[in-house]
Amino acid sequence: MASIFTRIINGELPGHFIWRDDRAVAIMTIAPVKPGHCLVIPVEEINHWDDVPEDLAAHLMSVAQKVAKGLKAVYRPERVGVMVAGLEVPHTHFHLVPVDAIAELDFSLQKPAEAEELAAEARKIRAALSEMGHTEADCGA
Repeated sequence: MASIFTRIINGELPGHFIWRDDRAVAIMTIAPVKPGHCLVIPVEEINHWDDVPEDLAAHLMSVAQKVAKGLKAVYRPERVGVMVAGLEVPHTHFHLVPVDAIAELDFSLQKPAEAEELAAEARKIRAALSEMGHTEADCGA
C-alpha cells in the first residue's frame, strides 16, 4: 500500500507543495511545530533514511538546503533545524523547522494547522524560492 506521502505526491490527497522535481518534493506538514515547518521527501518510497541511495540522499540534502534558504528569507530564524525521525510515516522525510532555540525542535509542540494557514505559508516560501531562481518552487496553487 502506498504511503500517505506517495498519495500526496501522486495527487490522490491534498498537499501544500513548496518544491517539486523528478526526485523530491517539499510540502508543508499538517501539524507544524512552528510556522514554516515543512518536509523534504523523496518521490521514491523508501522506508528508512539509511537505505536511501547515496546520490538520492545528496539530492535530498541539496533540496533541504535550498528550501532552508527560503525559510530563512521568510521567517528570519536564527537557524533552520533539520530532523530525520522516521517514526510517523514509513517513507523517508526530513523535517525542516525555522527555530531560534533548540527547545523549539520538540515534536510535542506540534499543533494541527488549518488548510488556509498552510496554503498561505506555502505561498510565502514558494515566492522566496522563486525569487532565488528556483523554478522547482513553481509547483503550487
